Amino acid sequence: MRRREFVAGLALASSGAFPTRAQQGKRTYSILWVSTEARPDPFIAGFRDGMRERGYIEGQNLAFVLHYAADDPSALRGILWDLMKVPADLIVSSGPAISAMKATAHRPVLFAISGDPVELGIAESLSRPGKNFTGSTFMSLDVAQKRVQLLKELLPNLKTLAVLSQTNHPGEQSELNATRAAADGLGIRLAYAPFASAPELDGALERIHGAKANAMLVFPDGVTLVHRARIAEFAKMRRLPSICGWREYCEAGGLASYGANQRDTYFRLAAYADRLLRGEKPNELPVQQATIFELVLSLKTARDIGVEIPPTLLARADEVIE
Repeated sequence: MRRREFVAGLALASSGAFPTRAQQGKRTYSILWVSTEARPDPFIAGFRDGMRERGYIEGQNLAFVLHYAADDPSALRGILWDLMKVPADLIVSSGPAISAMKATAHRPVLFAISGDPVELGIAESLSRPGKNFTGSTFMSLDVAQKRVQLLKELLPNLKTLAVLSQTNHPGEQSELNATRAAADGLGIRLAYAPFASAPELDGALERIHGAKANAMLVFPDGVTLVHRARIAEFAKMRRLPSICGWREYCEAGGLASYGANQRDTYFRLAAYADRLLRGEKPNELPVQQATIFELVLSLKTARDIGVEIPPTLLARADEVIE
């Protein structure tokens, strides 16, 4: 049951009518796409659609160089210098990858990250990045608090909420403070389960199991996104209701997600790619923030773990996974 649909297109190759905006010359632009997702990348489709709408057609005036370090953001560091030698007019990347290249990239870099780009060191401010990076951030402290409120609506007797958090995520402490403030206001105790890297994830999940929490909130970041299926399976095996940041978690088996629609963000990111390819400087393009947020619920997971979703919450969902 879908309330908001965006044009899908997960194929790595695309074709279509040639629009007018990119018809200024015969040259072919090259974009280096660096991702820690597995193939097919769930986010490149929105970006491709946005580029196509602006007149950039693969095989005519646009070429992608795709690099994947699936499930292992740290692997990028070992090949980073070679990667930066790849001829490209623009680099597009996401959170874990962007943190690896921040000290070495000298070409324009367009990012979409879940954290705080200022704290990460790739922007001096959101309004004037001042460096060779710009793009979008999904971080919103209001949204972080809203997730706690949604869980309380889902589980009126919620007393202990486990928080799974990757501590190297820029802005993590701000997100934790906002979450704690929302929980305190609702009489909910937090059981904080931090981890610093993927090898520590299992230990953090075991601490959540030992905390006897009534529900789990997963802070959205690149590492938890990469391991979303593993986290969702842990929650289902323990019949633990969970809420996460993006629909991709929910599609992997989580109970609920609330946050920015990433496909829309990547679609809009193409407008910045167009401006950078036309010669504008990244340090003069303000970092964008998400504008479309969505609530996704999984009835399938609810049935599996024995949770009844209130009809009022179902009615507000942007998508319900049957």
